[in-house]
Amino acid sequence: MQASVHEAKTNLSKLIEACERGERVVITRHGVPAAELVPAKKKPLKFGSLKDKIKGDIPDSFFEPMTEEELADWEGGS
Repeated sequence: MQASVHEAKTNLSKLIEACERGERVVITRHGVPAAELVPAKKKPLKFGSLKDKIKGDIPDSFFEPMTEEELADWEGGS
């Protein structure tokens, strides 16, 4: 997909969506390619990144299932 600078200014959101879908988006100036939109690189999830950052002991009750009332509160119920 190609778009002039003017079209890119007018339709930036749509061009970003196309880019996120994997389309190649080239922005042209006077018909000459000037820039290309590429999806941003997502940072990979690094397991253990919070190690030694949480202080204190985690009580065993933390790992127990929620009660129906706690679950309703968590899900935004009344």
